[in-house]
Parts: sequence; C-alpha cells; structure tokens
Amino acid sequence: MNRTRTSPAEAVEDALRRFFADRRDEAAAIGPACAEAVAELENYVLRGGKRVRPTFAWLGWLGAGGDPGGTTAQAVVRTGAALELFHAYGLIHDDVVDASLTRRGAPAAHVQFAERHRERCWNGDAQLFGTGTAILIGDLAQGWADDLIHGCGLPAPAQARVAPVWSALRTEVLCGQLLDVSAEAAGAEDLDTPLRINQYKTASYTVERPLHIGAAIAGADDALVTAYRSFGRDIGVAFQLRDDLLGVFGAAEETGKPSGDDLVQGKRTVLFAAALHYADTQDPDAAKFLRTRIGTPLTHDELTAMRTVITDVGAVDHIERDITRRTDRALATLNASSATPHAKQQLTTMAISATQRTS
Repeated sequence: MNRTRTSPAEAVEDALRRFFADRRDEAAAIGPACAEAVAELENYVLRGGKRVRPTFAWLGWLGAGGDPGGTTAQAVVRTGAALELFHAYGLIHDDVVDASLTRRGAPAAHVQFAERHRERCWNGDAQLFGTGTAILIGDLAQGWADDLIHGCGLPAPAQARVAPVWSALRTEVLCGQLLDVSAEAAGAEDLDTPLRINQYKTASYTVERPLHIGAAIAGADDALVTAYRSFGRDIGVAFQLRDDLLGVFGAAEETGKPSGDDLVQGKRTVLFAAALHYADTQDPDAAKFLRTRIGTPLTHDELTAMRTVITDVGAVDHIERDITRRTDRALATLNASSATPHAKQQLTTMAISATQRTS
C-alpha cells in the first residue's frame, strides 16, 4: 500500500470490496436466498464505519518496523479487512442480543430482514425470521473473517505469530458479551463488572488486539507488544466510557442510535454504576428512581430526569476523569515505547479522536 496516496481505511475498503466480489458467485451457486443475504451483508459492511480496528493494526505493524512499500503490506491490509468482518459479526449479533432497532442511523440487520419477510407476505413469524437470518449472516461474517486471516498472504512465521492473538481476540469478545448479558440479567451494580466487560467486549478487539496483531506480523519484541497492549487496554476502555456517555447523552443524529438508548435497554454501564454509587450516599430517593426506571420505556420527562440525576450526583464527572486518566497513561506508555515516531504521532491522534468523539 502506498502510504502517501491511500489511507489504511481506504485500502481496507478496497480489500473488502474485492473479497465480496470473489464470494458472490459462490453464494449465488448455492441459492438465491444466499446471494441475497450475502448482498445485505456486503451493504452492511461497506455502508459505514470508521475502520478503526484495521487502522490500529496497520499502525501497530508500521510502528514495529513494517514497510508500507514492502511485500507484506497487502497482507496487513487483508488482515485489517478480516477485523472489519469480525466487527460486522459482533455488531449484528450485539443488536440481536440487545434487541436494538437501529445501527449507524439505519435499521439493524434483524429489523431489515423482518421487514423483508413482511413485505413479501412470507409464512411464519417475521421477527423470528429476521432474528434467525441476522444470526446466520453474522456467523457467516465471522467465518469469512477467519478465512481472510488464514488466507491473507502473510509469510508463514508471521501467520504463526498472529494465530494465537486472533484466537484470543475471538474468545475475549465472546466472553465479554457473556459477561454483559449476565450482568444485565443479574442487575449488577458494582463498578468492577462493567469495567471488566469494557476490557474484554470492547477494548480487546477495538485497540489492544489489533495493535498486537500488527506487532506480531512485524515480529516485534516483547517490550513493544507489552506497551502496545497496555496502551490499547487504556484507550479501548476510555473509548467505551465515551460510548457510555454518548449512549445516555448523545444526539441521535450523530450516534445513529435513539437518544438515551442505553437507559431504555437497561445497559449496566460504568456510568450507571457510578451514578448508583454516588446517589446511594447523596440522594437515596434519586437512587431508587434510577433503579426503578432503568430498562423500561421512558417518557421524555423521565429520560431528562434520569440524565439530571446522573449528572448532578457526579457520575459524568467521574467518567470524564477516568477517560482523561486512562488517555494520559496510555500516551505516556506509548511515548516511552520503541514504536517509530510516525506511528506514535498517528496513534496519539487516533487515541484523542477515539476518546473525545461525539458519534
């Protein structure tokens, strides 16, 4: 990839388009329903997203001495495309688990498939069809991500180094999702549980493991891998903490999700846990109100009241301080590492963007 002409995100976009082009005939040969589902998956993957994970993998590789003009560059790009397919799988399944109606300002995959069932007056329950189809194309995205990783063209030694990191990434995301589902069902209120969920469900595959994959491809030493992973955990958790704030206070036109959606869905975030912690000591009635209304349909006034409580008890300030602390610590770790100056500069920019975003 020519670094001066094509960004990592653009190169990954091209790789994804080529991948889907190669798979269309295979799906069509199996049957029209498969071809149609694959077309929907392609649209889902290509219609949006910042390509954050591939960019972190690219910069992790570059910072460990990778040559953007060398023979391995295209294999790194295809590895990034695999991360995007895995990300699509995670989003599709996450929306099913959370019963989310929208994603990136459009209907979630299971909602789209259910609507198609209704439009065509098919037999059976439209919602069950939508859910089942979304699960299956999510599974397909995960399987194809594995195909891309194993067939991306990395030299054999690099492929051997990447394999255990990729395996760890998959396990951590799935276990993080299991922790999340269990925490919501149990009504967990401690701060440690959502932080652990953030680490494994988000930080692992958003920043930490993509950097680790890039470093593994380049054959980085243990010290740089350790620095990357520390940086990645802090920035990844801070990224999710920002997401927690946006899930309560973000504007729908910017986030692509209904405003206050996390409260309606009953998400047991660090923000909500902090709000309960502070409200229990400052205003027990407010704490009772939060516990009573979380995870229920909320009127505009109730949503406003919940936001006011969360802010007034100091939970928002708590999260903002933690974001700043983690970001500062991550940047200090990065600056002290052996990563190349260009990669340090780019990773610093990405870290600030990820933790201070509004969408």
